[in-house]
Amino acid sequence: MKLIIFDCDGTLVDSEFLCNLAMQQQLAAMGFQVDAQQLTDEYRGVSLSAIMSSLESKLNTVFPLQFETEYRAKVEALFDQHLKPIAGVVELIESLTIPFCIASSGPRKKIQHALAVTGLDKYFKDAIFSAHEVGVWKPDPGLFLHAAKTMQVDPKDCYVVEDSIVGVQAAHRANMRCVYYAPETTEKNPLATLQVRHMSELKGQLV
Repeated sequence: MKLIIFDCDGTLVDSEFLCNLAMQQQLAAMGFQVDAQQLTDEYRGVSLSAIMSSLESKLNTVFPLQFETEYRAKVEALFDQHLKPIAGVVELIESLTIPFCIASSGPRKKIQHALAVTGLDKYFKDAIFSAHEVGVWKPDPGLFLHAAKTMQVDPKDCYVVEDSIVGVQAAHRANMRCVYYAPETTEKNPLATLQVRHMSELKGQLV
């Protein structure tokens, strides 16, 4: 392998529940009661626009224009208070001997904030790719292919590390090998090259 492409939310930083807790809070302010863990289970890795569209349909409502801005402000506040790196990620990154980068569905501002809060920013610097800048979201392979092209690596020489089904699907469609980080499940994903429950399992594997 010549390049490792990390997802960010739920892969490098333990943010998935916090993002959905912010959504729970935002919806509660509108009078809707939803469970943050259920949202996490249902929408892991899905773009915010798709999540909002799905929730509008399920709740039979139309979100106000300021909904996304207010939601993202809640996410930032929760990140500042609670966000931590995924267990074992720092040790994994420091053990790597080949180039690595981030390819995330989140906007660059959110990615950089998450990295800064957790101290992971020193490892990635400018090696960050956002779906908002490329214009495609997982499971479309376009974001991963864009990252590989920019880093000048053939897709077949890339390993993607993902925590979501849509991310694994995107890696498969990009003709890349994929690690499925799934701490809560033992059911094997057939599209994953490797599947782990803790990042420490990957030390020495991504070569």
